[in-house]
Amino acid sequence: MQREQILKEARSIQEWIVERRRQLHRHPELMYEEVKTSQLVRETLDELGVAYRSPIAETGVLASIGDGDGPCVALRADMDALPIHEQADVSFRSEVDGKMHACGHDCHTSMLLGAARLLKEHEDEIQGTVKLLFQPAEEGGAGGHRMSEEGALENPQVERIFGLHVWPTLETGSIGACEGTFLAAAGFMEITVRGRGGHAAMPQYTIDPVVAAAKVVTELQTIVSREIDPLDSGVVSVTTIHGGQASNVIPEEVRMKGTLRSLTMEGLQGLQQRVQEIATHVGTAHRCEVSVEFPGHDYPPTVNDRSLWNKTREIAGQMLGDDNVLEVPPVMGGEDFAYYTERVPGCFVGLGVRNEAVGATYMVHHPMFKADEEALPIGTALHVNFALESLRELATD
Repeated sequence: MQREQILKEARSIQEWIVERRRQLHRHPELMYEEVKTSQLVRETLDELGVAYRSPIAETGVLASIGDGDGPCVALRADMDALPIHEQADVSFRSEVDGKMHACGHDCHTSMLLGAARLLKEHEDEIQGTVKLLFQPAEEGGAGGHRMSEEGALENPQVERIFGLHVWPTLETGSIGACEGTFLAAAGFMEITVRGRGGHAAMPQYTIDPVVAAAKVVTELQTIVSREIDPLDSGVVSVTTIHGGQASNVIPEEVRMKGTLRSLTMEGLQGLQQRVQEIATHVGTAHRCEVSVEFPGHDYPPTVNDRSLWNKTREIAGQMLGDDNVLEVPPVMGGEDFAYYTERVPGCFVGLGVRNEAVGATYMVHHPMFKADEEALPIGTALHVNFALESLRELATD
């Protein structure tokens, strides 16, 4: 099939793709809770006659299309939502209080289901195997790591992997990415400052953890502003502070959480070391005890293979026009697609979903986030083209 023909076929099933996206959007589920989401994926694959393995990584689904003889390429979509209460004015608004597909994973899953439909319809053209990874727990649960550890990239061995992410800063009909590091290494921090509580009117009898915590927050800002080369990138953000309950009581402790970002794992580890040192010593200077933890997973940077990004640009340029294929500088957001690109060459691409006419102007992780659904068949067509053209290339190598 020609690239433009694939896009035409994807647009012909746009209503089908959108219907599934809206079902997912109404019923968002957090990481490793994607039970209904996984069920919808499996039921759709059953209708299409696509074989799959489930469960994998608790709630994930691993589907395969092709003759099983020859090279193997993978396409990935994440499925989990965020603990955000939706405020977007849409007819298919989240029906679950405090949960929302604010990062567009419902779009990712529906686009990959659309790709499954088209690939199945043209299975006789597939020279090898296409794996479809419907992955749980991207939002902090390292579902990509678990999918990899449980064999998603093996038997047969995946030789290339592609992923798409809705990108609200790019207009619908465009894509963007870059070769090399595209998304940052990311980790989380928790800092507890302990003092001695007491009456706020008699602070001399207390050891105030609030003042010490404020100093810790201020001093942590010097890591990026004074210790990192201005031409490098780093993020140290304290995002929550909790301590005390009454206006006339100095509390016993203050707890803080935040995130660290760097374009390299070495940079991330360096940030962690300095957070540990600064928080501990600032606390000591204020007679407080400080504990610093880095919970969860340290996400590696997402690195795009140069040749695959060039191939992506070629495919998308013919589909959308070269002017709509953009070189986007690295972004400090993290993505556990990185766990796949640690193992096999891959390419992760931002798919434009911005459209002021439909109110699709808010960033991801915002309660008013919307995605222009006109972009969904474009994503489906990109997936299909990535897979078919990669398999043809690998078969002739």
